[in-house]
Formats: sequence, C-alpha cells, structure tokens
Amino acid sequence: MSPLFPSLYAADPREAIRFGEHTLTHAELAAAAAPPARRIADAGRVAVWATPTPQTVIGVVAALVAGVPVVPLNPKTGERELTHIVRDSGPTAVLAGAGDQLPPALAELTRIDVSTDAGTYAAPGPGLPPEPDDESAAFVIYTSGTTGPPKGAVLPRRAVAATLDALRDAWDWTADDVLVHGLPLFHVHGLILGVLGPLRRGGSVRHLGRFSVEGVTRELSTGATMLFGVPTMYHRIAEVVDGDRELAKALTGARLLVSGSAALPAPDHRRIAQATGRAVIERYGMTETLMLCGERADGEPRPGTVGGPLPGVELRLADEADGIGEIQVRGPSLFSGYLNRPDATAAAFTEDGWFRTGDMASLDADGQVRIVGRKATDLIKSGGYKIGAGEIENALLDHPGVREAAVTGEPDDDLGERIVAWVVPADPQLPPDPDELTNHVADQLAPHKRPRVVHYLPELPRNDMGKIMKRALHV
Repeated sequence: MSPLFPSLYAADPREAIRFGEHTLTHAELAAAAAPPARRIADAGRVAVWATPTPQTVIGVVAALVAGVPVVPLNPKTGERELTHIVRDSGPTAVLAGAGDQLPPALAELTRIDVSTDAGTYAAPGPGLPPEPDDESAAFVIYTSGTTGPPKGAVLPRRAVAATLDALRDAWDWTADDVLVHGLPLFHVHGLILGVLGPLRRGGSVRHLGRFSVEGVTRELSTGATMLFGVPTMYHRIAEVVDGDRELAKALTGARLLVSGSAALPAPDHRRIAQATGRAVIERYGMTETLMLCGERADGEPRPGTVGGPLPGVELRLADEADGIGEIQVRGPSLFSGYLNRPDATAAAFTEDGWFRTGDMASLDADGQVRIVGRKATDLIKSGGYKIGAGEIENALLDHPGVREAAVTGEPDDDLGERIVAWVVPADPQLPPDPDELTNHVADQLAPHKRPRVVHYLPELPRNDMGKIMKRALHV
C-alpha cells in the first residue's frame, strides 16, 4: 500500500507546518509523531483535542500512521455534546498539548501529552509503522444532524487519499505550494484539506492560529501561494481590500484563492476580483462525502458555481423539476457509514447506492453545478459550519423559561446564514432575556451554534399533524 504521506516516510527536510514561529519539517514531523504512534498502536480509537496548534497536527499524524481512527474534538464544544461524542465514539485515549485543560467529559480517557520539544526530533527510532489498509478507518468526524445529537461519520483512508488526489488534479496542487489558512482543525475543511492536503503533496501549510486579514497579508506576501477560507473570512477581506494596498497586492500574488463550506456571495466575489484581478474559486463537499465538486485552477472563474464533479465522483440530480434536483453522489471519497447508526446509514443512501446529500442544485450546459439550497430547512450553514437546528432546539427547551422552540436560518452578509430562534416563553409576561438564551445554548453546545436573533411568539405555526411549519416563520 502506498503511504498516505510519502514525504513523512522519506524524511523530507523541507518545511511541513508553521504555526507562528514554530515550524517543523516533514522529517521532524515524522520523528515527533513516531513516539505517540507507537504508544497508541493497539488503541481502538483515539480522540485529539484539536486546538489550532502543532500539537494537534502531530497527534493526528501519529494516529494516522499508527492506523488508529482519529476523533477530532472541538475545544469549544459544550459539555453535553462532548459527552455524547465521547460515549458514542468510545476512544481509549486523548492526545493533547501538555498545557491544555481538558473538561470532565474526558476524565476517564488515558491522556497522552504531545510534545514539540526539540529532543523529540533527534531520530525516528524504529520509524513509522507500515501503511494500514486503504479501507481502514482514518477519522470519525461528528456532523450535525437535522434532529437529535450529532452522528459520527466514519471516513476511511481511501476517501482521504481520493479527495486530496482529486484536488491535486483540479488545482494543480504540488509540493511547491504553500497553503495559508486560519480554519479550525476539528473538521474536514481545516484539518483534512488544510493540513493533510499539504502533507500528502509534500508541500507546507502555515496556520494563522486565528484568522485575521493582517495574517493573510503577511503570509501571502512572504511565500505562501494558496489561501483556503470560508465565506465569512472572504467577506471580511472584501470589506477592506479596496483601501488596503498591501492586502490587495498579497492576494494578487497568490496562485489560488479557494472558498468553501457555503456559497460566497456575488458582491464579495466582485469586490475581491476588482481590487486584485484575482478570482476566488469555490468547491463543494460535506463531511460524509469529502470533496465532490471544484472549480479548476486552469478554468474560467464562474461565480455562483462550485465547478463540476471532481475526478472519480459520479453526480446526478434526483427528482429533477424545472432544472433543479437533489444532488446524489457516489465514488471513492464517500464515508463508510455513521458510527453505531446502521439505520441512519441506510437512510442516507438510495436503493441503487447513491448518497443523498440533501442539497438542491442545477447543472449548466457544460456540467457546472449551481447549488440553490437545502432540500430540508433544518441544516443551517453559518460561518463555515453546518449546524443542525434540532440540537439547538433541544438546548433551548432545556431552559426553564422556554415552553416551545424552533430554529431556522436567515441570510447574513457576514456569516452566510445567521441562526434565528423562535421561542414560546413559559411565562408570556416574563420571557427570558435573549442574551440569557444565547449564552445557554453556547454553554450547552458551542459558541458558533448560539442564536444571533431571538423572536418571541405566543405559539408556533403547526400543520394538522402538529408539525411546526418553519417556512411560515419568516413570512
């Protein structure tokens, strides 16, 4: 089997990762990952406390070269959601930085501190383990469902390799590329594309720790060739690029600007292109499928599309009407199924083996995909995250001042969509303070899942079967 990361096994001396002043070559990364990889070799699964640090990268690489599935954990996840993820995925250990304060939900796991001390890099010892089987699980990544708690999507090594190699083809991605991004390292975009992509290519990634326009300017001005971001980030760039000569120059010099996780609004496309002469290209995928479509680096930019299907991806529109249908796909980048949820796995696929994405789209004459919205109304794309309305509703209903609750999304220039809560208070004369409710959700789940707007209603609109009619809430 060919290695997922050939440059690690070759002990390549070129830079692999950079976090601020802290850099590691491919050889150093391999040597740093070898000791924890040997320590967890017999683990069933391991969790990684996914802070935006080199320790996270070392921990993930250690697990992958050991052939142990990784469960990336968002450090901002609320206690209830984190407890569910840990119980559902059953990791035996958690890898973290030595200074990380871990929450009680992880107290029963064996803690393995990941070191970045120079002594770790002296020699790889017996070296990295042999490459695991292509169909073995690489990740269990939790994704918001439309109802209930998050489900763990099992991603095999085959899917990771297939999606990264398809992007190599679409984007002419080589070992000479230097990627800059400031995305979190607990989901597909930030971790698999943003970190494992450069490692598989033998190139490098510079992580900002936290996104900032100043950081983008600095890194693109000093050798970085590509920028990955979500629409919220590009919106903030678009707001200032007209008056920021250094930013405009840095973006102009980039080889590739890529946006994903939600549609980039046309005004932001135009402002960046007009100021820099550089177009932002888009791609499309989801946790269960990894990347499905992408605009090509050598193609004509077309705002509003996400390109055509990537190599190896088969795509069709189901139940098409007026040129719009649900995107259904199959190919080597798809997940193996939902952990412990054979019912949900079966429901996610058609009888003839196509995965139902739930996204509605049209196809241009030349096969370019234009996504027009969700088949359901319960998955909200906000700030680059896909957020299930059901889990927010459950958190709101846990508050003593809430009798009923519904959650929807509405357009937002910065976030793509903002989360809106529709609440029937337990006492109509004394409704809970909106800030109290939003903080309650943030504490239970995660800050990015808090409602941005709270409306109070005497009752929620329902149909004859008692189901809440969410579309009527925005009328």
